[in-house]
Order: sequence, then structure tokens, then C-alpha cells
Amino acid sequence: MASDVDRQMKLVGFMQASNVSVYAGSWLHPDSSPDFLTAGYYQHIGQVLEAGCFDMLFFDDRLAMPGIYGNSVAETVRSGARCVKLDVGLTLAMIAAVTRHIGLGATYSTTYSAPFHVARLFATLDHLSAGRAAWNVVTSVNDAEAQNFGLQSHLGHDERYDQADEFLEAVTGLWASWEDGAVLWDQANRVFADPTKVHELNYHGRFYDVRGPLTVPRGPQGRPVMIQAGSSGRGHQFAARWADAVFTNTAELDRAAANYRQQKAMAAALGRDPSQVVILPLVYLIVAETEEAARAEEQYLLDLVEPIASLVLLSEATNLDFAGFDIDDPIPDAFLDSATGMHGYVETVRQYMGDKAVTLRDLAGHRATLRQSPRFVGTPEQVADQMQEWFDAKACDGFVVAATSLPGTFETVTRLLVPELQRRGVFRTAYEGSTLRDHLGLSRA
Repeated sequence: MASDVDRQMKLVGFMQASNVSVYAGSWLHPDSSPDFLTAGYYQHIGQVLEAGCFDMLFFDDRLAMPGIYGNSVAETVRSGARCVKLDVGLTLAMIAAVTRHIGLGATYSTTYSAPFHVARLFATLDHLSAGRAAWNVVTSVNDAEAQNFGLQSHLGHDERYDQADEFLEAVTGLWASWEDGAVLWDQANRVFADPTKVHELNYHGRFYDVRGPLTVPRGPQGRPVMIQAGSSGRGHQFAARWADAVFTNTAELDRAAANYRQQKAMAAALGRDPSQVVILPLVYLIVAETEEAARAEEQYLLDLVEPIASLVLLSEATNLDFAGFDIDDPIPDAFLDSATGMHGYVETVRQYMGDKAVTLRDLAGHRATLRQSPRFVGTPEQVADQMQEWFDAKACDGFVVAATSLPGTFETVTRLLVPELQRRGVFRTAYEGSTLRDHLGLSRA
């Protein structure tokens, strides 16, 4: 299959600093390692993805153990539904120490963090990794997270984004508080840095007051890469203003292509160069030497996750307690409409079901995550064809690869699939630049 040789596919490894990947049953898979509490586990995965020339890996995160289902964490702990969440910043630092090229991203919430803290953390990572830092910007959606930070419930949907806009104004202002060339290191004249090139920010908003300047000079990338994944209308607007990379979750090619055009157009309407915004849908890749083996693995994965683990995560995502429904009960629309978490998720399931009533089993099946994202299954050649179909249709600039086992999925993808993409000329055979912005084709900020 021919492709546009001027475009190179981006590949990102989607990670959890956890006992599971985003696929809730991954810990049950025989190709998953129990060493998730060791530095070597994450360092090995980083090295595997770097050997496969991936642009970046980034860590999803939550700030609470799922505990909304049945108003308890018991089923979360029993089923292993993301009950472990290590600090993603420290985990990235471990990977940075043993890699040289791959981009390093972490999720930090604008809802329960301070702008100065986030600005300093990612500016430091950008320096210590020689320009490989990325921040996945999220607005926390979960009441359990609020309760870990002394509150009873999170802010409303649009108010969270209003707060996030201020947060990023403050963070980007802090990153810009040191000009390029500010550090002089002039020992002869006893001048460390030029005070005319280091500026107080004096940011004043509704939510934040930040004096500045930042205590870290401007980094190799100008500023770290910013990733965003909002799926609501307000989320799209936020991404159009701020994101260098937009992480999407659309299962159908036509809808993904429409979303691609819309997101690029929204960025252009704000005066941004749409080529400087990369669109990356989440995808599951199930690759094997034969199609029969790949299909068998797909069915195994679909059968692996028990519904309770999916319902635990579904309750976490929506702030709705589904414990009062039987598995085949239809869920009243009014109940679904009361979701205060991820608005886009409920709508995605409704679109998938069409006119059919949505049952708890339907919702659980989707939250197992193999059904809410594109799933490419087959031999390396077949999967590469499916990826190229999306890439050539301008439905994406590349993919965020979700793992169904760790480190198994990434080992298989880099061993079987990456060489096929390289053979077709749509994916790099070696890193050419030195920073994550170079990998992604983004200008220095």
C-alpha cells in the first residue's frame, strides 16, 4: 500500500505506573510481569520502546484509588482495577536515566496541583533529559480524587477548564520567565546571569496568583511538549489553544477523520499553525505471526476481563455508582445524563449502541477498553495496512499504542510490526533529532 512519503507516522507508548495497563485485565495476561514496583520494570519498557524508535512514552495517572462503585475500594483491590498508582514524575526520572532519545511524558492534573510546582517539575525534566519532556494536561474528573485533597466533590465541567486555562497561562508564563541566553556564567566579572533577561511573572487571575520567576532556566525545547485529551466541546477548545499533541479516542475512521479536520481547523482559527498540532488516537495493536494466532489472542483478551473490574473503572470515570444495577439491566437515560465525570465516554457508548437500550453489560464491555478505541488485529502486514488506512485518510498523524500486557505488547510490536512500518517508509529507522519536538516535527517553542 502506497503512502505519502512526506509524512512520517508518530508512535507513542501509553503507560500506567501501575499493576495494569489501560486494559484492566492486563495483570492476568501471561505476558505481564509482576515486577511493576521496581525501577527495572519501567526502565526495560522504556528501552524496548526506544529500540523501536517510538517518539515518546507517556504515563496516564489518577490521584485516587477507584472507590465509587458500591462506595468502597474492595472490588478495586480484589480485581486489581488500577488500585496501584506510583508517582509518575519519579518513574519518568528512572526511565530518563537509561534512555537517550525517547520522549518522556507524564500526566499532571491542573485541578489538584500548583502551577509553580508543575512548571518547575517539567522544566527540570526537560533539562535533565536533554529536551525530552512532555506534560499530559488533565482536569481531574473524579470525586474520590477531590476527597484525597480535602474536598468533597470536584469542580463542574466547564469550571475545571476555566481553571485549567489560567493554570496554563501561569505555567507557560513561568517557562518564559527566563529568556534564552540569560545564563552567562561569567566568572571573570562575577555575573552568573543577566538580570534583564529574567522576569517576574506577576500573574493574577481568578484561581491563581503567581509571582515568579521560575527557578529553572528555559529548557532545550523552549518549553516542554503539551499533550491534551479532552473529548467534550470545551475540551476541544482547550486543546486547540494549548496542545502540541492531541490524544483522541475515536473508534470509527470516518469520525476520526472528521475530528482531525475539526481540531486542526480550531487551532488555525486561533492563529496557530495546524501542522504544529499532531493528532494521535489511542489504538490497540494485536499482532502475531499468523492471522489465526492474532484472532485467537483478540478473543482471549475480550474474555479475560471480568465485568466487575470494568464497572469499577466505569464508576470512577463517570462518578456514577452502578452497584445498584444488575448486569443486564437497561440504564435509564436520566441516570446516565447525571454523569459528572467524562462526558464524552457516555456519549461514545450511546453512539455505538444506536437505538438499542444501553445495559450495564454494554457499558462494562466498553470500559474494558478494547471496544472503545480502534483495534487493529492480524499479521504485521495486515496491521500495518490498517494503520496506513487511517494515516493516509488524514484521520491521524500517528497512534498512541495501548498495551494489553506489559511488557509483552510493546516487545511484540517492536519485534514484529515496527520493521514492517519501516520497510514501507512510513516510520523512522533511527532518531534524527535530539529533542521530543524534533521527533514530532514541532518547532522549538
